[in-house]
Amino acid sequence: MNKLTQISHFIGKTFAFWAALCAIIAFVSPETFKWVLQYVPVLLGVVMFGMGLTLSPSDFKIITQHPKAVIIGVVAQFVIMPLVAYLLTQLFSLPPEVAVGVILVGCCPGGTSSNVMTYLARGNVALSVAVTSISTLLAPILTPMIFILLANELLDINATSMFVSILKIVLLPIVLGVIAHTLFKTQTEKAVGILPLISVITITLIIGAVVGASKGKIIESGLLIFGVVVLHNGIGYLLGFLTAKFCKLSYDAQKTLAIEVGMQNSGLGAALAAAHFAAAPVVAVPSALFSVWHNISGSLLASYWAGKADKNT
Repeated sequence: MNKLTQISHFIGKTFAFWAALCAIIAFVSPETFKWVLQYVPVLLGVVMFGMGLTLSPSDFKIITQHPKAVIIGVVAQFVIMPLVAYLLTQLFSLPPEVAVGVILVGCCPGGTSSNVMTYLARGNVALSVAVTSISTLLAPILTPMIFILLANELLDINATSMFVSILKIVLLPIVLGVIAHTLFKTQTEKAVGILPLISVITITLIIGAVVGASKGKIIESGLLIFGVVVLHNGIGYLLGFLTAKFCKLSYDAQKTLAIEVGMQNSGLGAALAAAHFAAAPVVAVPSALFSVWHNISGSLLASYWAGKADKNT
């Protein structure tokens, strides 16, 4: 088990490489991951169940200890990224399907990768976990609501259907994971070590499926979509950091909220796109590219802050 845990942590730390590799394979051979498309919601549900297994009441103590930082983080998550996404689609006059995909990933909650990056950046891990968890639990309500508000004019969107989807693939698996952790604590704690491996496998499969299904559109406008994704991610980091600084939070919290705001649960974006916009697979491409890029940029940012922290000690 220890060996498997070591492999799991290695795979987790090198997620960006595996995601990029799967994307390349899918682009060269689109049929390779075609079978995954029908299982995308199930795969994301597995990741969310794993997140539930890691949660415990102690993870939320910071809410009573530092409520200001948690509230600022959650509000920033659901204000900055959706608005930046919308503004970028307007600035670059993106086609409707691509614009919907960019806005969709912007409306998603924070990604669990942010917790790892915060740890590497010497940020406040408890704050990171709390903001990610709360934004994820609020996602069934806020994600469809904000998405409809910003993207309703672009494509026909069923808010109720999206709400139900997020309940099924996010909230329900998390709740089941928390229950399993409560009832079988000893067993689940032994299994937690292999969760990074499971998460990487599931998300890279989703990326492969999306890239394979959208090869034509990627050839047509992939460079533009990638540029928008890079800007979206980078502006998220910057505004998350500046928001925390403006609100006079500690430097650790500033780093944490920069990462929390900039890194999205792009796997959820891809799953929702696959479920609700199957006729336009390019809608899922911004989420797939975001999955690859934010892990690369997050690793670079975390390395910079870790190096800076070492110099100051």
